[in-house]
Amino acid sequence: MKKIGSYIAIAGAISILLNFFNYNLKILIWIDSWGLTTGWIIRVGILVLGLILFFIGSKQTSEEQPE
Repeated sequence: MKKIGSYIAIAGAISILLNFFNYNLKILIWIDSWGLTTGWIIRVGILVLGLILFFIGSKQTSEEQPE
């Protein structure tokens, strides 16, 4: 889950950065079809979702390791 979360968070961050230069990832091109504000909400949501999955995966990994 940590790995998937990091990929999702990276895709969200790249999408946010590329949007400033009027570019977008091909897989995320559908984001702006509902408008600019909704596109930004989706981008930030993707980033937040990825970070949540990353931290949940990190927590599970640390709990599985014996001390």
